[in-house]
Amino acid sequence: MTSVDRPAAAPDPHPAPPAGPPGPAPAGPPTTVTGPHAVATGPHAEHAGHAAGPHAHDGAHAAGPEAWPAGVAYPAVEPDRFTRLVLRLHARAPRWAVPLAALGCVGLGMAYALLSDPTQSDPDARPTCLLKLTTGLDCPGCGGTRALWYVLHADLPAAARHHFLFVFSLPFLAWLFVSWAGNRAFGWRLPELRISPRVIGGFLALWLAFSVARNLPWAPFTSLYV
Repeated sequence: MTSVDRPAAAPDPHPAPPAGPPGPAPAGPPTTVTGPHAVATGPHAEHAGHAAGPHAHDGAHAAGPEAWPAGVAYPAVEPDRFTRLVLRLHARAPRWAVPLAALGCVGLGMAYALLSDPTQSDPDARPTCLLKLTTGLDCPGCGGTRALWYVLHADLPAAARHHFLFVFSLPFLAWLFVSWAGNRAFGWRLPELRISPRVIGGFLALWLAFSVARNLPWAPFTSLYV
């Protein structure tokens, strides 16, 4: 009797390991994971990365290589002797001391203008403008002291002739000082004059144009020369 040939069985792609006692783990570099920014090495690096948590890589990137070391205390910078003296005086001074000091500086400027009478002094009399002394040109502030002298003598046209922008800005500067000093010294809640950066920029641009125009050698700009 003849036998029927049957096809040979296909080999198992995943053969089971032979039975027996478990052997030692394959040799390889040890896996070391220390600290929040450690990097695992070796054949189990991928599993170590997953074991560290889903935010391990995010923390390492957020900290960066230039992060401050943890647990290090940096000593505070001690102020020098003069700074400590100023801070002690400021802490012990009454509320009206700073506005009074500012008012004293303004008073000194007015007294200088009244006593020196800049309308009768020579253009090169000391103290004088260095730019005008060396080049003969009017600087952006030339004529301001004479304009103040005329304002203190209630001669506004002559004051505006010497420095128009100075006379124009005086009411605003006076109100800013009064509102600040009243709030600082007495707690007054006066309406504040809020000036936007655009207005300040426009005023500075106008001041620059005025400073250039008053030095032009043609009429009617020659009338602005002081």
